[in-house]
Amino acid sequence: MPTIKNARVIVTSPGRNFVTLQIETDDGVTGLGDATLNGRELSVVSYLTDHVIPCLIGRDAHRIEDIWQYLYKGAYWRRGPVTMSAIAAVDTALWDIKGKIAGLPLYQLLGGANRDGVMVYGHANGATIDETIEAALDYQRQGYKAIRLQSGVPGLASTYGVSKDRYFYEPADADLPTENLWSTEKYLRSVPELFAKAREALGWDVHLLHDAHHRLTPIEAGRLGKDLEPYRPFWLEDAVPAENQASFRLIRQHTTTPLAVGEIFSSVWDAKQLIEEQLIDYIRATVVHAGGITHLRRIASFADLHNVRTGCHGATDLSPVCMAAALHFDLSVPNFGVQEYMRHTPETDQVFPHAYTFANGAMHPGDKPGLGVEIDEVLAAQYPYKRAYLPVNRLEDGTMFSW
Repeated sequence: MPTIKNARVIVTSPGRNFVTLQIETDDGVTGLGDATLNGRELSVVSYLTDHVIPCLIGRDAHRIEDIWQYLYKGAYWRRGPVTMSAIAAVDTALWDIKGKIAGLPLYQLLGGANRDGVMVYGHANGATIDETIEAALDYQRQGYKAIRLQSGVPGLASTYGVSKDRYFYEPADADLPTENLWSTEKYLRSVPELFAKAREALGWDVHLLHDAHHRLTPIEAGRLGKDLEPYRPFWLEDAVPAENQASFRLIRQHTTTPLAVGEIFSSVWDAKQLIEEQLIDYIRATVVHAGGITHLRRIASFADLHNVRTGCHGATDLSPVCMAAALHFDLSVPNFGVQEYMRHTPETDQVFPHAYTFANGAMHPGDKPGLGVEIDEVLAAQYPYKRAYLPVNRLEDGTMFSW
């Protein structure tokens, strides 16, 4: 029985903040779990250090399900992003340990591969539509089969989701929140033009995606989805805030554009109505924010019963530890759809050496035992934590905007 002897949290910021949990067994096997919660990283550090780690010492590292249930049901205050990110870190690290002890890559322990590789989408963005098209053509030349299109909105000084760098993007940009101005009217006029020009330039053999970043009302989302139908988008993501899951009923009444949501979901309960009523086509929950591999597999199985596919969040606020976990998960689940892939900086890749690879528009987690990711602690210590917040939006009249 491999017994948990030690667990500790490592915080590093090689270009952005990452929180990593390392669990060690009495026979010296270590496992890693991502615990990064963008803009609230130290809250998860405290939850792990002050409340979770003391409960792990002496437990059987193989009893992953039992430990998950203990951490979830044993706490009176359940769910929420901080709790579920902490549980996810423990869960992922234990799966990493189990794979290393078995001498198998994680996806083999999850039932083996359901596909040869994991289709991923890249982020094409620009200050103008023409710049976005140019970036999309670059991704197409690199072999991407799916590309997300985001463009600056004419008349707005800045647009969340549009990077100044072609490949690397970190939206948490300041030690106090940046405030951006937003106009839904200007935005709704610009996106159909973006897709029209993209189809003309890229053709029809590439999947095109778009993220609305929760900034629409249901009827506005229905209108945008209908306007985009001639260009056959792969999905319209995060059209509205999903706290009221019934909002998606109204969107469904007005468009056949596929809908995706869920990157900020922390449990299956956040998506229960959306999945049961088939109000979405892709569930975007991810390993680190939805309770780890154990719970994300439950979400995927539930979604599979209702013809909903997975499309896990994969922005740079997920460390290579989570990226690897997502790829093992993606390779194994039958109802996989697509995986978001934003490249990490070279500094991040050096801190987290990994086995996963990209080729011809797809990724593979590799065949090293466990996750296939390590952490260089000496290098990690050279990048101390830096407080950073995501921007907030206000309407042009100054009203605080919910998104």
